[in-house]
Amino acid sequence: MKALFLNAIARGVGQTAAVLACILCTSPSSPADDWPQWLGPKRDGVWRETGLLEKFPEAGLKYRWRVPLGGGFAGPAVVGDRVYVTDRRLAVGVSLPKDPFARGEIAGTERILCLDDATGKVVWQHEYDCAYTVSYGAGPRTTPVVDDGKVYALGTEGNLTCLDAANGSLIWSRDFRKEYGIKTPLWGFSGHPLVDGNQLICLAGGDGSVVVAYDKKTGRELWRALTAKEPGYAPPMIYEFGGRRQLIIWHPEAVSGLDPESGKVYWSHPIAPVVRSGMSIPSPLKIGDRLFLTSFYNGSLMLRLDGDKPSVVWQSAKVSEMDTDGLHSVMATPLIENGYIYGPCSYGQFRCLNAETGARVWETFAPTSGKSTRWGNAFVVKNGDRSILFSENGDLILARLTSDKYEEISRTHLLDATNPDPGRLVVWSHPAFANRCVYARNDREMVCASLAR
Repeated sequence: MKALFLNAIARGVGQTAAVLACILCTSPSSPADDWPQWLGPKRDGVWRETGLLEKFPEAGLKYRWRVPLGGGFAGPAVVGDRVYVTDRRLAVGVSLPKDPFARGEIAGTERILCLDDATGKVVWQHEYDCAYTVSYGAGPRTTPVVDDGKVYALGTEGNLTCLDAANGSLIWSRDFRKEYGIKTPLWGFSGHPLVDGNQLICLAGGDGSVVVAYDKKTGRELWRALTAKEPGYAPPMIYEFGGRRQLIIWHPEAVSGLDPESGKVYWSHPIAPVVRSGMSIPSPLKIGDRLFLTSFYNGSLMLRLDGDKPSVVWQSAKVSEMDTDGLHSVMATPLIENGYIYGPCSYGQFRCLNAETGARVWETFAPTSGKSTRWGNAFVVKNGDRSILFSENGDLILARLTSDKYEEISRTHLLDATNPDPGRLVVWSHPAFANRCVYARNDREMVCASLAR
């Protein structure tokens, strides 16, 4: 690089400037980010890379690759030059029931795949038999967690697997249903696992085992805690409240703060009424000394955690799927910024709420389904002074979200909607953002497209 710089000086100032620009662009001061788990490196739905497109090209994005993939709702994880994703393959001659709520026993397999980031080619795969007994049986739900050379994947029927990230060899595995004597939830095991220190923390279910921690190296159970009739689907999250780290577990009957090291319960706040249909799904979110929850029927709940027990700041007055107040999110984790909450409501109303009061500031259907539609959805990720949304129609959207308005900057179609379960074609998997690219999947393929400037 030094010789290149000196040669450029000899050729003139203009060329020197060009070389300096090249040096700056390739310097380690602006490294590419990984996306090693649900909602990114810090599990907060923020993508911190720079050097990205200001607007999408009129001709669409440049795809680095697109590869065939089986069914699934699980988003990918990206670490270094590898991409990890899970999918489902039906047994020969087997098809999904026409009624997506029907529960039988559908033969097939689940796969954990490792792809080459440069080409999309399969580096290795781990496949195991897995008959589905759930509704909405397209495939796995949870994003793999990649940590310290290992991949952790939780399947729809409670198969927890730890693999070597380099070659896919099996290190250890657990089976929630067999070990805890529990039935698969209606929509499968869906709480994205969390790595904390030497632990892997998972939402399981049952009597005393709603949350379970394992030694991440060996799979040995370290502790278990909490009891509920059903575990719900919300991922475990760790935040600091009152000067101590707390593991937040939200299930349909209560939200609790635990000691992440031992599982000791610091506090529990009952959810009244109980979250209908077990739909505690979006991640619990911290905002200062408060904790925000949202669900499809029950709406929003804001708690203050500045003492030994939480207190209610405000909550939705209505338990309803149509006549909603606050934010009744189905599956998307909202964005909270500068005192406001942004996210999709039960029928696709993308809303802005005042975080202090819960009052609605504005709403629009633009980034979800374009009109009032049951379970209309868009995932939202923050990047700099703008947000990146991925609609259920497969559109990627650049927008600015402020208390004043929803301001759409640019939109492009990234991936076709293929899943017919809600009565229309949707894509309901959260994309990953890494290496200045977007990685997204439907039930037929996975794509990687460059977002570099």
